[in-house]
Amino acid sequence: MAHHPHYTATAKWLHWGMAAIWLGAWLLGFSAVHWQAINQDHLITLTHKAIASTVLVLVIVRVAWRLTHPAPPLPASISPLMQRAAHAGHLLLYAVALIALPLSGWAWSSSGNHDVLMLGLIKLPPLVAPNPTVQHLVGVFHTYVAWLCGAMVGGHALVALKHHFIDRDGVLSGMLPRR
Repeated sequence: MAHHPHYTATAKWLHWGMAAIWLGAWLLGFSAVHWQAINQDHLITLTHKAIASTVLVLVIVRVAWRLTHPAPPLPASISPLMQRAAHAGHLLLYAVALIALPLSGWAWSSSGNHDVLMLGLIKLPPLVAPNPTVQHLVGVFHTYVAWLCGAMVGGHALVALKHHFIDRDGVLSGMLPRR
């Protein structure tokens, strides 16, 4: 297995912490929509929003950290084209999964005149005025973006596993805790 430089401990915590939050929020959102019988009191939806809304704050922290602490270089065995593709993929993942998805969920709640309580404690101001037409459109957008994000996150994980088990280039090891 090739040696690859490690990300900072803070970058690792932000990556894996946000991954856990995002996955938990995604699964709660899926459950709230597809198993409505267990969500009649909307507790799953409220928990989904309380957890997912933290992503908006954490993405600011994560981007600020990344801008001041660059990622380690990719191995020379990865072609320049693939390096640019990896960079573009990460930017797309940030834009869609960490920004568009939580903002569209917040707008969906706002347009339906529903509160969003970050961590169940801090009431976020509405992004848009209540409007049933907007609520429907943003709800459809949020749902499709959630599925797109699920595919993107799954693809991200598969590529990381490919680097680890097939390429054996140490890329995934750089994001794992040091042994």
